[in-house]
Amino acid sequence: MARWSCGATSCHTAKNKLNPFNSFLCAFISFISLSPLVAEAGLYTASDQVIILSPENVDSVLFNSTAALLVEFYATWCGHCVAFSPTWKSLARDIKEWKPAVDLAAIDCADESNRKVCTNFGITGYPSLKFFPAYSNSEFRGEEHRGFARDVRGLRHYIIDNLEMHNEAWPPACPPLETASEAEIDNFFQTSNVKHLALVFENKNSYVGREVTLDLLQYENITVRRVLDTEISLVSRFGVTDFPSCYLYNSSGNFSRLKVLREARTFYSYALQRLPGVVRTGKPQIPITDLIKNSTLQEWRPFNKTRVYMSDLESALHYSLRVELSGHVIISGNDMTALKKYIHVLATYFPGRPSVKSALKNVDDWLQQQNEAEIKYSDLRDVLDNPVQPSDAVLPEGVQWVGCQGSQAHYRGYPCAVWKLFHVLTVQAKEIGSTDPQEVLQAMRGYVSSFFGCRPCATHFESMAQESLYHVTSLSTAVLWLWSRHNRVNNRLAGDLSEDPHFPKIQWPSPELCPSCHGVKRTGDHNWNQEEVLTFLRDYFSSDRILTDYLQNDTQALIHQKNRQVAAQMEKEARRGMERRAREVLDNHPAEDPQEEEEEEEEEEEPAPEEQAGETYPAGLEGMGVAGADTTDNQTPWEKPQQPQSQHKPRIVGLKLRERQEDIVDLDSFVSQHYKAKALRAAAMSGVVRRRSLQKKEDAEDLQFEGGWRVKRDLGSQEGNLGAGVGIEPYPRPQSKRWMSLLSVGFSRLDVSLCILLYLLSTMCLVAMYLYFKLRIKLRRAKLSMA
Repeated sequence: MARWSCGATSCHTAKNKLNPFNSFLCAFISFISLSPLVAEAGLYTASDQVIILSPENVDSVLFNSTAALLVEFYATWCGHCVAFSPTWKSLARDIKEWKPAVDLAAIDCADESNRKVCTNFGITGYPSLKFFPAYSNSEFRGEEHRGFARDVRGLRHYIIDNLEMHNEAWPPACPPLETASEAEIDNFFQTSNVKHLALVFENKNSYVGREVTLDLLQYENITVRRVLDTEISLVSRFGVTDFPSCYLYNSSGNFSRLKVLREARTFYSYALQRLPGVVRTGKPQIPITDLIKNSTLQEWRPFNKTRVYMSDLESALHYSLRVELSGHVIISGNDMTALKKYIHVLATYFPGRPSVKSALKNVDDWLQQQNEAEIKYSDLRDVLDNPVQPSDAVLPEGVQWVGCQGSQAHYRGYPCAVWKLFHVLTVQAKEIGSTDPQEVLQAMRGYVSSFFGCRPCATHFESMAQESLYHVTSLSTAVLWLWSRHNRVNNRLAGDLSEDPHFPKIQWPSPELCPSCHGVKRTGDHNWNQEEVLTFLRDYFSSDRILTDYLQNDTQALIHQKNRQVAAQMEKEARRGMERRAREVLDNHPAEDPQEEEEEEEEEEEPAPEEQAGETYPAGLEGMGVAGADTTDNQTPWEKPQQPQSQHKPRIVGLKLRERQEDIVDLDSFVSQHYKAKALRAAAMSGVVRRRSLQKKEDAEDLQFEGGWRVKRDLGSQEGNLGAGVGIEPYPRPQSKRWMSLLSVGFSRLDVSLCILLYLLSTMCLVAMYLYFKLRIKLRRAKLSMA
């Protein structure tokens, strides 16, 4: 059968050209195979762990590089390039640990901006592969690989063969791939301080030893060497009977066979990477005992790694609904649709406590009733925190990670819990029997796209959804799709700064957790038994196996919710009271126009006949804040009167209210009021009395009193003469305004301010004395201990 390839201008076979119908079919398949993401960014993105070449970076990536590179030249319109792209992505994930020694790259020659680069490298057909050894010079055009294999295993072997052909400039990060001799192994620990030496015994045609060596390239305290079955002395010394097989050898001369589930590359690499003391370069492993003893970290909660904890799921709900969503003040459009789907899926499939499920159901019902195009998050939060019906509905607040706790606060936590939450939801949808196999996955897709805080994570997830979510046609497929994509993310993030060294990201479930999930192909490559994986996932994420340890008690959560509701109600009532009092103040003091103010001034300048007859001042001085009915017998006319009781009620508990005094008009009062009226007229003529201000009413009153006193001072001689005739004493100087009265004693603002100041000073002195004596006692104890 002739191999397929795509030429620069048409799809063709090696021998015969396609007829027009086949050409059209090839182009049509290419078109429908491309997702929107591919149409925008070619067949690969940065999340595929493939270097995207461009005219700007091609020279710096390919030439004088410390790593070897295998480059694919492709065209997005080529159907065979599209079909080959999943293999290229799988190869990138498969050899991710080889990156210091070898890497993969790709360039889209269909992009006009890249056309010159492809022409310079002599590319005439697609897809084309070229190998660039380490330290290639700028004149080198790459070694073209014709008739290359279309599977990951064949391409992996091709890379190893080309690595071994490095004669002059061996990649500095690449370990030796040649076979080891008995003399080299005997002298190994004399020249190396690594803790473990792993020997892979195999035959000449096997690639397992070299693959495992490259798989351990990024790990410290271990060295892997390949030993052929022709090394009879070593084979007999270790008692090797199976090829391949792996043995551990230490500096004491002791050896033991590595126990693995299958004698294959994947199982060797997994077991060796988890040996004691073997750590990824730059990421020292933290022993669990140190986490428990370190009092500066949060309290460590022992947990079972083989179970799911409800505390993680409820914490994920709290964080997503109360923290992540709170960043969206207004929720509308696609975000509104995503929120409704997310809440509905939670209310339908979340296997939580009845109180939590009731709270989710309450929120779901409220959202479904919202017909507006947008909602406020504050309204959603009120429904979430203060459910009316039923009364026992509550979603506990706060996070308490158990199975998702990390060795440090910034590890794991919420992302881990989100994955577990949706794994549980997909399994629950499978068990309950959802009518839509993509219901949970689409809800997760919408939530991650609209609300998940890590935007690069959201972009990567959307890329995976666009790539293959349409293949999900059953509930079982949905469970497996989410599992496989979770493993893909683990592969991409393995060794990243976000990886917890105590919880390395692996392809899950591990061989220890589910031995039946792992298998080996005839070629020796690892294979997932998906039927066993599905059985394992349904059991692992089953609602019956979720542990309820470390959960907040339902009663405590309800009490906390009731207290919060009472506090919110009190705050609301207080706010209403403040608004009501503000309205009353506005009603009692309406804004006055300039004409009314002028009329009031005229009234103040010309007292009414009732005032001259000894009556109170309802129209004159009351406008300035004077209440003649509330004045006491011993209060002088120039003293600033108290405010009416009906307008300003005392707010300090325990204050003694003054009793209303009867209005008694005598000759002395009449004469006093008479001279007061004359003083006011004289002050108005001299410009002392100013226009009152509603905003600064008290200041205006003070100005009026001060002006009256000045008039009284200026007219002192006249008052003295008149007083001598009728027996009236001169006016005394008005006293300060009383701010409050306690036990019939008045206190001004200055008095109260001085009291508060003295109280604060005495408090600071007491605190200083306490700190001084406490420090003195500590110093004395230190001297005694040193003695």
